[in-house]
Amino acid sequence: MTLLVTNGIKLYLERVTVSHRVVPEATAGFEFVEGPMTKKTDVKAKIPASPRSKGETRKPAPDEQKILFTQTMQAYEQALKLLQLKKYDKVRPLLEKVVASGISELADRAKVHLKICRQQVEQISNSFVTPEEHYDFAISLMNDGDFVGAREHLEKLSVKNPKLDFVWYGLAVLECLTGRTSESLQHLAESIRLNPGTRFQARNDSDFRNMADDPRFTELLYPEGTVGA
Repeated sequence: MTLLVTNGIKLYLERVTVSHRVVPEATAGFEFVEGPMTKKTDVKAKIPASPRSKGETRKPAPDEQKILFTQTMQAYEQALKLLQLKKYDKVRPLLEKVVASGISELADRAKVHLKICRQQVEQISNSFVTPEEHYDFAISLMNDGDFVGAREHLEKLSVKNPKLDFVWYGLAVLECLTGRTSESLQHLAESIRLNPGTRFQARNDSDFRNMADDPRFTELLYPEGTVGA
């Protein structure tokens, strides 16, 4: 114990040695490590890891980036080949995929080709003399497996020519092939309403085989009193 005198006031100071004791309130956020050759306590401040913000997205690992680039390049090359063949409706989804990849050196070029492609499709849509020609073109796209392009043309036809039964029939087939049963039934019902004869065509159409066991489809094709007809 040490006695100090300052300004006439006696102060007693105690030298306190703290050994292996940690005061939680005074040492929060620190880690205590005892040295191997001394009893001296070293204090190391803990550095908290910075949390990732909610809007921050994880950057792809190098391997993932390589895979993404390879897939995007393949889509871009395929789009260019189809562009030369003037398969514009098939080109569009491929170019849109390239743009969505975020790979600037490919996405910028894809945007240019995509703009040209859209212009060509618009010209083709306006070049049909009759709705029947436009419908045949849409069906050819469907037969080639280009369901996206076929849907675009058939929907345009349905807006411009809502009273043509074969347009709704084509939409019904398209929706069935793409697994949209409810929409297919709605379009088929509209086609039958406009032309009851399409009911008999649908009975023998293999494109509707996905709905063969659906009772709604059966009821639509075989209303009460016409079973076996």
